[in-house]
Amino acid sequence: MQYRINPKNGDRLSALGLGCMRFTRKGGFIDREKAEKEMLRAIELGINYFDTAYLYPGSETCVGAFLAKGHRDKVKLATKLPQYLVKSYEDFDSFFYEELKRLQTERIDYYLLHMLSDLNSWLRLKELGVEKWIADKKASGEIINIGFSYHGSSTGFTAIIDAYDFDFCQMQFNYFDLHGQAGERGLKYAASKGLPVIIMEPLRGGRLVNGLPKKARDFWNEQSPKRSPTEWGLRWIWNYPEATVVLSGMNSFEQLEENSRVASDALPLAMESGQLALYDTAREIIKENMAVACTGCSYCMPCPAGVDIPACFNAMNVRRSDGWFNGLREYIMCTTLKNKPANASVCVKCGRCETHCPQGIEIRKELEGVVRDLEGPAYKTAAAFIKKFGKF
Repeated sequence: MQYRINPKNGDRLSALGLGCMRFTRKGGFIDREKAEKEMLRAIELGINYFDTAYLYPGSETCVGAFLAKGHRDKVKLATKLPQYLVKSYEDFDSFFYEELKRLQTERIDYYLLHMLSDLNSWLRLKELGVEKWIADKKASGEIINIGFSYHGSSTGFTAIIDAYDFDFCQMQFNYFDLHGQAGERGLKYAASKGLPVIIMEPLRGGRLVNGLPKKARDFWNEQSPKRSPTEWGLRWIWNYPEATVVLSGMNSFEQLEENSRVASDALPLAMESGQLALYDTAREIIKENMAVACTGCSYCMPCPAGVDIPACFNAMNVRRSDGWFNGLREYIMCTTLKNKPANASVCVKCGRCETHCPQGIEIRKELEGVVRDLEGPAYKTAAAFIKKFGKF
């Protein structure tokens, strides 16, 4: 495992971190036995940074139960305050101590203000007294490092960094979103201020692997040396010396083994200009074939009306990359064959989802497009057929 040094405190952090949002679920709940085996394997492979959050269903409880079995001091534990739910000073403690209970720990090594979107989101917390609260928790040793995760423009990102003496930050970064959200500019700015940067969505929620259009998959398959799309994507990020930890939501032993192997030798500034130019080509190919720029992060969920928004957008992207039939099949399987319909036409246009979308997607407008393109006569006929006969 490659390790990178936190310039703020000298922590030796694994270049690959375990993102704990995407544990395998069974019957609606995290498959605890499988998740614990994967966390144990992660530690064996040298991964020492685990990332979870208050709003990842069941994740904190699952991670806490595992770490309590003698593993707590083997990892740096990161979790997140749902700052958008905080309405008073007392709420800071309310959420924080609930998290400590779930995680069965007395301290959080890397604590984040979850999903700041601009300077105003920080200023709101400041008015509620967050600076005093942070100071008290750091003095007590309950919070070791304080940071924030970010979903917004690069301008807002740099403004937040300048507004407070944070210990670290977390941002989305991948070869497709070179200039999206905080982007390369934000990454380099944070590093110039001495902040370690934790990278999330390195593969856009898997879209740069399983969701690649055929033309992009063929492009990567033609390159030398032979590497999977996953490896190409991760190596691009680790080429940046400013990237301290790259989070990956690994939920299989195969993913853990592959990503750890890549993390062992994907060193900073190791790529030559010819290889870097490949990503420019791949980026343009993907842009030609993407219908909706959704990463599947599910921050827009749950929808009050029951729409499975990520599933709807994934079906649209499958339609674009793999053809209408496969898109329709994906749509029916993932939104229609449920106890309660979750397809796009269920939307009541309340707009709640758009206030939480990290990508700034006009979700209501895009859902109208889903209805238009995927809920025609063929959809109604196919949905009725599959419900009756159980196959498509």
